[in-house]
Order: sequence, then C-alpha cells, then structure tokens
Amino acid sequence: MADSTKYMPINERTLVSDLKLKNVFSFRTKKTRAFAYVFIAIFVAVTFFLAFNPSPDPSSPWFSSIFTSTSISTSIKANGTTTTSSSSSSGAYGSAGSQFSSIYSYFFPSNSSEALQNSTVSSPSSNATDSRSPTMNLETPNVIKDPPIVQNQTKSNDSNQTMIGSPLSQPVLNQTAIGSPPPQPYSDQIATGSKSSPQHGSNKTTIVNLPSQPVTNQTTKTVSNSASESQNSITNNATENRMKASPNSEKSLPTSWGNGAGSGPGQRIEDKITTKNVTSLGKKQGFDDLVKNLVNCNLFDGDWVRDDSYPLYKPGSCSLIDEQFNCFSNGRPDLGFQNYKWKPNGCSLPRLDGSKMLKLLKGKRLVFVGDSLNRNMWESLVCILRNSLKDQTKVYEASGRHHFRSEASYSFVFKDYDCTVEFFVAPFLVQEWEIKDKNGTQKETLRLDLISSSADQYKTADVVVFNTGHWWTHDKTSKGEDYYQEGNHVYKELNVLEAFRKAMTTWGNWVDANMNPKKTSVFFRGYSASHFSGGQWNSGGACDHESEPIKNTTYLTPYPDKMIVLEKVFKGMKNRVSYLNITRLTDFRKDGHPSVYRKKHYTAEEIKSPLHYQDCSHWCLPGVPDAWNEILYAQLLVKQYQNQQQKL
Repeated sequence: MADSTKYMPINERTLVSDLKLKNVFSFRTKKTRAFAYVFIAIFVAVTFFLAFNPSPDPSSPWFSSIFTSTSISTSIKANGTTTTSSSSSSGAYGSAGSQFSSIYSYFFPSNSSEALQNSTVSSPSSNATDSRSPTMNLETPNVIKDPPIVQNQTKSNDSNQTMIGSPLSQPVLNQTAIGSPPPQPYSDQIATGSKSSPQHGSNKTTIVNLPSQPVTNQTTKTVSNSASESQNSITNNATENRMKASPNSEKSLPTSWGNGAGSGPGQRIEDKITTKNVTSLGKKQGFDDLVKNLVNCNLFDGDWVRDDSYPLYKPGSCSLIDEQFNCFSNGRPDLGFQNYKWKPNGCSLPRLDGSKMLKLLKGKRLVFVGDSLNRNMWESLVCILRNSLKDQTKVYEASGRHHFRSEASYSFVFKDYDCTVEFFVAPFLVQEWEIKDKNGTQKETLRLDLISSSADQYKTADVVVFNTGHWWTHDKTSKGEDYYQEGNHVYKELNVLEAFRKAMTTWGNWVDANMNPKKTSVFFRGYSASHFSGGQWNSGGACDHESEPIKNTTYLTPYPDKMIVLEKVFKGMKNRVSYLNITRLTDFRKDGHPSVYRKKHYTAEEIKSPLHYQDCSHWCLPGVPDAWNEILYAQLLVKQYQNQQQKL
C-alpha cells in the first residue's frame, strides 16, 4: 500500500494500489518476455511519433492537444516569421508540461523561444471560444459549419494554412493584423485568406493572388476557431506586432478587417480617407452616369413632384430679386409652391449645383436676351449662383445697379470665376421702330427685318438664351394693323403668325451669320404659359386663389401656334439651336404666379378697385424659373459630355 501513495490522480482517476511492476514483468518464458519488451518499445515509439506529429484532422482528439496549453502566444523568429503557438494543460500533466516543452524545443528550437510579451490573443471570430480553461476538454472542438455571412463578417477557415500574398501597391509598414480576413478587398485595403471555400482538416499552403501593390513589413495572422489549431501567415520582412506598431504606420492601416480586428486612431483616420475617396469616386461615377442618361432623354416630358429639399435658395435670401417677383417679401402666406421640382419621365435632372455651374462658366459670358420672362429666369440664376458662394461681396452688377427694370442691359460679375451673367432687353428680338405718319406725328412700328439694336454686344458670348412670345399677344401686335414694317413698307394689316415667322426668320439668319457655333452655344426658351382666370392681364384676370399645380392634363392649354412656327424656323437654320421647350411644364404651374403679391404696397386707387391688376404671367422667386435653369444646367452638362466624347 505504501507504493500507491507515490502516484498522483490523473484526470480524477487513481491507479490500482496493489499494482506492482514485478507482477507486470513476471513472465514464465523467455519468448513471452521478449515479446512484451518489443511491444512496449513499439508502443512508446508510436506514442512519441503521434505526440510530435498530431493528426491533420483538427477534430481528432488523439494526441493532437495532449501537449498543448491554453495560452496562445505570438513570437517572431530571426528571419521575420511571426508564429502563433497554442498549448493546454490538464490535471497532473500540467506539472510535466515544462519538461516536455523543453524536449519539444530541442527538436523545434525556434518555435517559441522568442515569444513577444503581451501577445496572448483570442479568436476574433464569433465561432471561436473567447477564453479557454486550463483544463480544456480533449473532445472534438465545437465547430459551427457554414455560419451565415453578415456584412463586415467573415468565416474563419478551420484549417492550418500558410497564406502567402502577392505584393500590393501602397506600402503598409510594421503591422501585424490578427483576425479573420474581410469579405471583400477594398482599394487601399489588404485582403487575406483563401479565395476558395474553406476546407476543414487540412494543412496546406495557399498562394493568394491579390492586387499587385507592394506590402512591406507586415504580418497578417488568421486565428482559427479550433482550440488545438494554430495558423501562420508569412509575408515579406515581417517585423512587429500591431500592438507595437510605430506611429507612422497608423497612416497606412487597412480600412476594414471585419469584426473589430482593426482598431485605433490610425484605423479610423484611414477609414475616413478611404471612405471619402470611395464615396467621391462613387459620386463622380454616379453623376457621370446621370449626365449620360440625359443625352437621349426628353427633359420636357414629365411631372412636378413634391420635394421638401427645394427651393434651391431660401425665400428672402436674395436681395437681387425685383419687387414684382419677390412674393415672399410681398407677404404671400402660402409657400408650398416652392417645394416642387420638375421630374422628366425618362431620366432625372441633376440638382443645380451653383458651384459646379460657375466652374462650367469660368472665364465665359452667359447672356439672356428677351422679355421680362427672361429677366425672371436671369434673376433666378443670379440668385442661385450667388447663394452658392461664401463670399458674396465678389458678386456685383457691373454698373452698380440694384433695380433691373428700367435699363436696356445688366451684367452681374462673378469675380472669382471671371464670368458674367447678363441680360439684354429685347422683347421681340427684332427692332422696335418709329416713323412719321401723314400728319407728321411719330408712329411706333416693329421692324420685322432688323435684329434688335443690342445684338452686336452679345454675338461673341459663350452661351446665349433667347426668348420672345408674350409681347406678341398684346393688342397692337395681335391685331397687326399699321404696325409691322419691312424696309420702308408698313403693312396695313398682317396676320400675327406671319409677322412672327418673318421676325424669327430674321433672327435665325442673324444667328447663322454672326454666331460661331464652335464658340457660342445658342438656346431658345419657349413660351411661358399664363394662367389668367375670368379675364386677361388688363381686364381683371386673376390667379390669387391658386395654391397647387394642375394635375389633370385635360386642363392644359393647347400648344401655342407661335412655337410651332418657331420650330419650323429652327429646322431651316444652319446653326444648331437647343430648344428649351418649357411651355407644357409651366402650364401645370397655375400656383406659381405673383398674382396679388406683385407689390408690397398698393395705391389708394388699386385698393378701391375690386379687380385690381394681378400678375399671372411672371413667376415668384424662388419658384418655377429655377426649374428652367436646372434644365439649362443639364443641357450645358450634356454639351460638355459630348465635347469630351468627341475628343476621345
């Protein structure tokens, strides 16, 4: 019984107390004794062989983790290879672990001799055990096969793999990353791991073909979720653990490693930079695709849709708006008409970005020529561009004017961009004239054969937007009696459509003869619909009760005959004219006119009048003309895109 006290319990089992060695080796014959010795020798040899050459199957409990402890340590060998070793102790064997470790180190001297301090890690994967007990169970590890793949999460490979990655472009210095490889490699991001699906229970070396960009001084370690498994990743000149990475290396940390494998201020800085680059790249690509889709899109067939991100500038924020367009300052209570954008059926209009448009116009002249509806559009664009700038003091009217109804021309200068946005008054595009009648009195006429007198001032501009229309509906022009003139001849009577055709032909011939299509982009904005109800502009017509756009197309007015005539003139011209056909889209907007809010203060006579004058022709600003300028902006982007394609 005294001998039995020499033996310690092993895994809660005790040796039989009366077991004696002499009984074990008390064989009766020499042959039997020799056979026993040979058997014992073979058993010991096989035991040692299996102990140092564990089963390739990580799920096998036989000798694969007998000599391993629970700690996982990272060490760097002299040649720069970083190694993870794992061991577990159980029961009485813990006392003999150090002895066996010495024997193991004799055969494998570099495996753990230079272990780094504070390098104990746990598997980053949710499939692995975060903490392991010193009395680890030697049963088959609990492996969850094919876990669901979630964004920023990657399955761990259950195999011993040496990952050799090819060089990547941007150097990543002095870094050891521990964790599962990310699901998708980004630009400026190192992706580790096999491209193929994980194969369990195999020791293999996988060469991963990654983007060809050099990576220096970096070690990436993948920890599997098996308790008995260690995985080594080898790259060129690995030097330091990520915990001891130099401060400079933070600038080149990978952007995403999944499940928190990468962290720290350097990681967040790189995340921001790369996210910004990827986002800006994505935005640019998306914007280019948006412009490309505009090329063959009918921008004038669509609907008004509610969008609370509009208007493009806050009501009351632009001091350049004339009183007759400034409905907000004039006290209009309902401002819902400002929260609409025009949406073509076949594409999407890019939101007018004032800064981008100014870049398009840098060093150029954009000129509006026409009547007060073009002044409406001109003021809208000046406000949009001006409000996109931080320093608005560098935007000014060239002559110092602050009111824009009495002079023949105006020019806003955008000093930082060396560009101007100008307006020339020419309500007919041809010249208004005077002759003496038989009695010697002056008589007004319209010269259908002469372009407006200001034409020479804008013929070399880079972008010109023409319009005419409303003045052709007035009594004098619509009747056409003793008013239209060609040469010295005044027509006793001439149909207004014919007069309009003659005038537009004169304009078209002048454009062909005086404007260089390689320098000047010519636009013509179509007729802007009016919405007088119960009379005309001078006979008590009103629109002050309108607060929503027309929704039923049945109530839209027929397409104007004058615009049909104009389109025929376009077809006969040599120069290409971009037609901004806004007639139908404005016809929907019976709610967007100044109506009674054209003035802040009315005279005593106007207050007494039950049908005081309302403006149902012009438009409140912010409002409908902003959409015209968004279409103009889209057309300029298309022209830029087409020019770039021609140069390719």
